[in-house]
Amino acid sequence: MSKRLPRKQRKKLSKGKREQTESKREVRPQRPPMRGWLGRGRGSSSYVQAADEWRGTTVQVCGLWPYAIGTGTPMVGVPLGRHIHTGATLCCDPISWFQRAKLISNPSAFVLGKPGLGKSTIVRRMATGLAGYGVMPLVLGDLKPDYVDLIEALGGQVITLGRGRGYLNILDPGEAGEAAARLRQAGYSREAAQVLADAHGRRHTMVSALLTILRSSPPTDREETIIDRALKYLDAHHDGVPVLGDLLRVIQDGPAEVRAVALDRGDDVRYQAITENLEASLIGLVGGGRLGETFARPTTNPMRRDAPVVYDVSAIDDSEMDLQAATLLACWSAGFGTVNVANALADAGLEPRRHYFVILDELWRALRAGRGMVDRVDALTRLNRQRGVGMAMISHTMSDLLALANEEDRMKARGFVERSGMVICGGLPSAEMPQLTAAVPFSQAEQEMLIGWQDPPAWDPSTGREAEPPGRGKFLVKVGGRPGIPVNVQLTSTELSINDTNRLWHEQSRVGRRTAPADPVQEKVGADA
Repeated sequence: MSKRLPRKQRKKLSKGKREQTESKREVRPQRPPMRGWLGRGRGSSSYVQAADEWRGTTVQVCGLWPYAIGTGTPMVGVPLGRHIHTGATLCCDPISWFQRAKLISNPSAFVLGKPGLGKSTIVRRMATGLAGYGVMPLVLGDLKPDYVDLIEALGGQVITLGRGRGYLNILDPGEAGEAAARLRQAGYSREAAQVLADAHGRRHTMVSALLTILRSSPPTDREETIIDRALKYLDAHHDGVPVLGDLLRVIQDGPAEVRAVALDRGDDVRYQAITENLEASLIGLVGGGRLGETFARPTTNPMRRDAPVVYDVSAIDDSEMDLQAATLLACWSAGFGTVNVANALADAGLEPRRHYFVILDELWRALRAGRGMVDRVDALTRLNRQRGVGMAMISHTMSDLLALANEEDRMKARGFVERSGMVICGGLPSAEMPQLTAAVPFSQAEQEMLIGWQDPPAWDPSTGREAEPPGRGKFLVKVGGRPGIPVNVQLTSTELSINDTNRLWHEQSRVGRRTAPADPVQEKVGADA
């Protein structure tokens, strides 16, 4: 059994151990804190500059471990901006993610967000990058305009429509007739017939759509059949490109082919009674009326298929909702018709394959034009993958899509979002979250992020102006049930020069001021008097 030492000896031993420990601590070098030693002349820094970032494959940067990390965001497609949390670059567009990355099953994107937060800006960024990849942007209806400067900078075609500014004949088959002739010469008779049949169906759909907007209800089954047969009669007997006035005269004259489907039983009085409502509606389209003569005259500027195109409809006032909706539908119909012609010629080997990025802005305007318009839009947008086009549809909120009188139309409108390959959301109010999550799953953190982005801007007392809104340029990219990717879109100096929507406010008002007197002699006499 060991004998315990006296108390004084124990204290002496413990004191020696403490001295040895302290001597070891003094010898061991101390590590400086993150910002350096605090104090004067000791190297402290209140600002640490961010380290330079370099990208490379795992083979190239494996020797730099542990200073290399994965970005966590796709690097395929158009560079949109930086990840809000990690700072990593996000490359994203519906065509690249569908064609190259295989991340989505449908080359389409639906963009939602409150006004003024940059919905059109992010789509313009995609269109600019895709143009560099060889994809042609097609802006089928620019109401503000937001895309005219971009298309002009890309060397594209600007088509202006509006009262007295330009006309778009909805009965014009476009390049379908020329393409069908080329296909027949090359021995593709069946493909030529398909091109003409598609042009016929597109014209029929547009006449019915205009009647729907004019009446606020779709035409009857009998009227649809009469229109179909009258268009076929025009194709067989009319020289040149017909207009709506020619269609009206065919229905008024009542040839045998049209009377047969009208079921007039050989009675002129009965035929006139059957076609009276249809004739009255067509007179309203031809003679002006609420929709004007925009669609009743020959096309002033035919659309090209080998260049970027924008339909500038900004001259149409916002108070003319019906005319805006009808013009948007006519532009969409003409655009998709041109795409079909290009695909038919490419399938036959007569032209190189072209891919298009179709932009449908202000979608809600067309949906509210009247009952049956959702079906028209649904028919145009459902087959974009088969037609070889990428698509971006833009609206403000889910309420815009669901504020329709018919429950069936509301379900179809929500399907636009559900079928989209990706959903890109900017700032949205909290009331939108139940409707949005019913179509696309969002976590609670993602919902709170979107709600925070829609807050109004703060007042900056130093400048006397409003600060930039907190959600401007910030978007959340959602693909199915995957976690969203928050990204901040920042424009380059070149993009800023063609994205200025406030150019009319750059110059100060000069009310009551004259730059030079009209008559110097009279001005002097007046001053002496």
